[in-house]
Amino acid sequence: MADRTKVKAALRAQQIETPSWAYGNSGTRFKVFAQEGVPRTPQEKIDDAAQVHRFTGVAPSVALHIPWDKVDDYAALAAYARDAGVRIGAINSNVFQDDDYKLGSVCNPDPGVRAKALDHLLECVDIMDATGSPDLKLWFADGLNYPGQDDIRARQDRLAEALAVVYGRLSADQRFLLEYKFFEPAFYATDVPDWGTAYAHCVRLGPKAQVVVDTGHHAPGTNIEFIVAFLLREGKLGGFDFNSRFYADDDLMVGAADPFQLFRIMHEVVRGGGYGRAGTDDAGTAFMLDQCHNIEPKIPGQIRSVMNVQEATAKALIVDADALAEAQLAGDVLGANAVLMDAYNTDVRPLLAELREEMGLDPDPVAAYRRSGYFEKIRVERVGGQAAGWGA
Repeated sequence: MADRTKVKAALRAQQIETPSWAYGNSGTRFKVFAQEGVPRTPQEKIDDAAQVHRFTGVAPSVALHIPWDKVDDYAALAAYARDAGVRIGAINSNVFQDDDYKLGSVCNPDPGVRAKALDHLLECVDIMDATGSPDLKLWFADGLNYPGQDDIRARQDRLAEALAVVYGRLSADQRFLLEYKFFEPAFYATDVPDWGTAYAHCVRLGPKAQVVVDTGHHAPGTNIEFIVAFLLREGKLGGFDFNSRFYADDDLMVGAADPFQLFRIMHEVVRGGGYGRAGTDDAGTAFMLDQCHNIEPKIPGQIRSVMNVQEATAKALIVDADALAEAQLAGDVLGANAVLMDAYNTDVRPLLAELREEMGLDPDPVAAYRRSGYFEKIRVERVGGQAAGWGA
């Protein structure tokens, strides 16, 4: 059994990044349901993210989405975040919400549109420089809806050309994380549809290009933990966008649909050496949330999501690695499975509550937030402004 002190030390060092867009109004393609107290500015999003870190102790960074979080002075925004007790995390580009991108962005047949998209990506690297962000998140909605609409191979050439330019612009301590999605909004062929495509482009470019796994971007039944294990083995797993889905990319709270899957993923992260390298020369695996809280309250939804990742991580850390290896080498199928199930079925909530108390935190972060009065404060202060929400 894993040493309790070591497990708690590993959990204390965990860092889970929350996304700015999770705090604003969001919805589906059918309806955005407005909520009270949602942020109107990037600064107010940072304030809300700071509350998640205040009560969990393991969410010290907030990801930005450009242009949703566009400001005139990004160095000042980074200073604002530091004063709030957090820092700026990944910079997320947006080359999918402009009319020019109807036929794609960096893969578009029009060289003028490709140049516009590339300029935006390079602008995002400038923002990384100004904020101290180490990661650029790249997701492309590029693809085709009909056979023959465009040359599939030529689009890959255009993608590779753009990625090479961005890669060359990165400094030695920066990297980009290439995200994949197997469908939507392109329904015939997506230009970065799977981990293999993302991996191939990243391998060609070098160590500053890595793959990000969005847990909602897979077909039902996909063995995501296999993808995680493979990418870790190859040194190409840059990070996660954690969420949960019942159909496809619902961006629901992580662990909501299949907490056992989240545990299996975290087991492979721990097993593969992708955990616990924050602050070292090796950036390791970034744990980021990518969720939209459409009907549930925003800040409690993020707190609960952080707690879900913590619980899955704690269970992964208490797997009896020696017993598991012994059973595997002996061909003991049921015994090996039982080792994993013993860890998964362990109630780690008392351990995490104890850890939080040792960190000077309330053992129940959600209850502590509700008692804090923060929501009552922002619901009054933020009346009358235009909420920064979906597509803002």
